[in-house]
Amino acid sequence: MQLLNQLGIAIGKGKKAANIFDNLFPSFLDVKYSTPSEYINLYWDIYKKHISKNNNLNGRIFEYILATLFVREGIMPLYLSAKVAFVPNVIYDLMFYTTEFGPICISAKTSLRERYKQADLEAIALKYVHRKSLCYLLTLEDNEAKNVQKKIVSGDVIGLDKVIVATSIEFDLLVKELKSYNATEPPTVKVITSNQIITKEKLLEII
Repeated sequence: MQLLNQLGIAIGKGKKAANIFDNLFPSFLDVKYSTPSEYINLYWDIYKKHISKNNNLNGRIFEYILATLFVREGIMPLYLSAKVAFVPNVIYDLMFYTTEFGPICISAKTSLRERYKQADLEAIALKYVHRKSLCYLLTLEDNEAKNVQKKIVSGDVIGLDKVIVATSIEFDLLVKELKSYNATEPPTVKVITSNQIITKEKLLEII
């Protein structure tokens, strides 16, 4: 758990999941893989032997696998459990900030069922503030992903850009796409800006 803690991937409530994650491999930096989807497959296949009925725990492990993959691929700065200015009451699973699109959010759900609706609402809230932002929903269930992707195409789901199975070639293409963007620290937001600022100090200089 030390490496996950040092990087800030695992903090607070994530300690149990981090212990399980660390027991799968001594260090995620030493895991050998040829494609991003292979990395996800490798970790998840081993974790399935210990898979829990606790959906929160499964989801947390999935987030750790994705986060460490992005670290391995050099897509950073990476933000976990991220809040965005002027988007109230939403915490995004994983997020990057790019000069091309602004925020790019990654919602991680091991299975979807009705939970894709929450991810879609969160994406809508983000795009209301950041019109160019991109929102992806990553899952491990192929059939569920296909069903939600159809809803995106039909317009029934309007916030999410795409649903992708993290163990598929499509995920490899997404990682390649993300690596092509310029990920950077987000700008500091000034709530009010103006060239005409009247202050007490300015008044005192005049009088």
